[in-house]
Amino acid sequence: MSFISAREHGAKPGSGGPASAQNEAIDRRERLRRLALETIDLSKDPYFMRNHLGQYECRLCLTLHTNEGNYLAHTQGKRHQQNLAKRAAREAAEKAAAPAPQRRAPIRRTVKIGRPGYRVTKQYDPSAQQRSLLFQIEYPEIEENAKPRHRFMSAYEQRVEAADKAFQYLIFAAEPYEHISFKIPNAEVDRADGKIFSHWDPDNKVFSLQFYFARLRDHGMQPSNMLLQSEPAIPPPPMPPLGAIPPPPMVPPSQGAPMAVTGPTGGPLAATVGITVPPLGCMAQPPGVRQGFLAPPPLPTSSF
Repeated sequence: MSFISAREHGAKPGSGGPASAQNEAIDRRERLRRLALETIDLSKDPYFMRNHLGQYECRLCLTLHTNEGNYLAHTQGKRHQQNLAKRAAREAAEKAAAPAPQRRAPIRRTVKIGRPGYRVTKQYDPSAQQRSLLFQIEYPEIEENAKPRHRFMSAYEQRVEAADKAFQYLIFAAEPYEHISFKIPNAEVDRADGKIFSHWDPDNKVFSLQFYFARLRDHGMQPSNMLLQSEPAIPPPPMPPLGAIPPPPMVPPSQGAPMAVTGPTGGPLAATVGITVPPLGCMAQPPGVRQGFLAPPPLPTSSF
């Protein structure tokens, strides 16, 4: 190529002619590689990995590279940037769909000062036929602006005693006092309006809780002996009068005919020959003999 032709194509004398598009791309990647080596730390790149063959891999695009510069040039390319945008969009969608993590309250480490005083009162409502318990817990040194708490716990949640399905536990808690629990019958608690209520007296520092047990008859169960045995039981219905139910007929062991058969009035209807049976109202029964039956005759006595 002559000097004139070189000037016509825009190249300087001695430069060997203008660079092609391929040469320009190679030069651009080399400049990007040098710039990336100066500004990017490969130890913090999560997608950079070196395999057992000594080659470098991009775990995002699954490509192989001969050296670090080649990998850095790849990270500045169009393919790697598109994969980064896709990964960021997918992670944002998954994060929005995932439920928010539950925030757990920190566990407080306080010095306990002992157990509080308490009173338990058993009550019975005859109109509703329900039994209730009233708990009064005293917290004279409770923390300022604090309020006691309570909850019912199953026998299978605790690890102090052997689990018994016939009982449940009622727990009271207030800082800085120790937690206390009461073992109560495992009966259903009536949670209707007015059947369970609590009150905190900030002046006297007394926490009160009262609740009613549901009536066992509503659930087809019989009252249990363990429910407040100190309360008086419901009296049984009165017995019918004596003349309302006639006694059964009496048959002596030595004769086949009945000795006396009573009627509606309580008097005898018939008697055997030689035996007169007075009415039941006039009959005096010796002790230990059922009413309506004749006492056996005394044994004959003999002297030797």
